[in-house]
Amino acid sequence: MIQADGARLSLSGPLTIATVAALAEAGREQVAGGDRVVDLSGVTQVDSAALALLLSWQRVARAAGRQLSIDHAPTALVSLASLYDVDSILSLAR
Repeated sequence: MIQADGARLSLSGPLTIATVAALAEAGREQVAGGDRVVDLSGVTQVDSAALALLLSWQRVARAAGRQLSIDHAPTALVSLASLYDVDSILSLAR
């Protein structure tokens, strides 16, 4: 689930291969429209699809000249980003 509150996009529930497709387009529109902070404090589970989603949003934001920050990244997501060597692309704040 994605909830927009000003510049903050709060995600909740699992971010897995089974759920990210439903979030992808709504998030793309949001990050293209302005600088955003993605709050992951409500995320309960992640897999590599979560990284793909966030990388996709990062590309859209950069193409639109926008900033995208990620707050409250779950430890598992930080580990995956490091494993896939994309931690320098995604600024994941815990």
